[in-house]
Amino acid sequence: MARLMERYQKEITPQLAEKFGRKNKLSLPRLQKIVVNMGVGKALQEKNRMEQAAEQLGLIAGQRAQITKAKVAVSGFRLREGNEIGCRVTLRGKRMYEFLDRLISIALPRIRDFRGVNPKSFDGHGNYSLGLSEQMVFPEIDPDKVTFTQGMDVTFVTSTNSDDEARELLRSFGMPFREA
Repeated sequence: MARLMERYQKEITPQLAEKFGRKNKLSLPRLQKIVVNMGVGKALQEKNRMEQAAEQLGLIAGQRAQITKAKVAVSGFRLREGNEIGCRVTLRGKRMYEFLDRLISIALPRIRDFRGVNPKSFDGHGNYSLGLSEQMVFPEIDPDKVTFTQGMDVTFVTSTNSDDEARELLRSFGMPFREA
């Protein structure tokens, strides 16, 4: 079992139940999924960029990345409908908790001049998003084989509609929020 999954069941659930004054464990906020998305706009000029980005995202997440295609054409970006423009991975269950553990304990501390993640990046429905400027912060990526840096968005989808409850859940997992 993943380390954070076990910690959630044994420590975090009772702690949140006491804090929110609830007896029903199913009413407590929990992490439903983590979506990691890479927008690879340069893939329109260089076709091999998409393959490399999808491969690196697969290494980071531990499962194969899904390549996303443009839904509409935008002439200003020279984008046609159906062009490959990004890749994403949706993590659930054990893989989700393992990714969260690696993100919090290994990847975020490796970011240059890191002072914590923004505590205000919630969407109003209990979901949190953060952006990483490069994929090199993950230890799975070999810096010698990387030909370009690629940013990514990480979205945490929780079961609650309250931003405060979701913030408390992520804080109890160890998410390093910066002081507002």
